[in-house]
Amino acid sequence: MQTIDTRQVYENAWMRVREDKIQRQDGSEGVYGVVDKPDYALIIPLDGDRLHMVEQFRYPLGLRRWEFPQGTAPGMAQSDPLELAARELREETGLRAGRVAELGLLDVAPGISSQRGRVYLATDLTEGPHEREHEEQDMRTAWILRSEFEQMIQRREVTDSQSIAAYAMLLMHER
Repeated sequence: MQTIDTRQVYENAWMRVREDKIQRQDGSEGVYGVVDKPDYALIIPLDGDRLHMVEQFRYPLGLRRWEFPQGTAPGMAQSDPLELAARELREETGLRAGRVAELGLLDVAPGISSQRGRVYLATDLTEGPHEREHEEQDMRTAWILRSEFEQMIQRREVTDSQSIAAYAMLLMHER
């Protein structure tokens, strides 16, 4: 597949939307709409059998949702994934990790978005003050037992695909 032309159709501080005119291998043409967002880091804070989760209002869904701490660098910047993970953990929860291990890579929505995310496990945790951004002022945090987290998925209280996929990576890492 070859890109023939591209045009930006929208931009804000968090994303860009572009439309690409493409030519397929058979010579036919088509159009792709692409959401470009910077790569993100997701971090699973684990203390024994407890996971530290954040809950916040997700505007596109109109719902509050539990998920693992995650985010991107400000201003659409790309940054070192490990540094981003530590920053997101500190910012959203106030936790600092003594040990961090990379668990894997996630593509958010590869049919429409270029965004990718690295998943990390944070252990040997110490507590401190959170450093939330203005948009995160309604965020709540809690330690949740792993068994309860799994029940929350079954009850559809945790529906964030990145958090669920990251938990699957944690399970594989532990095997």
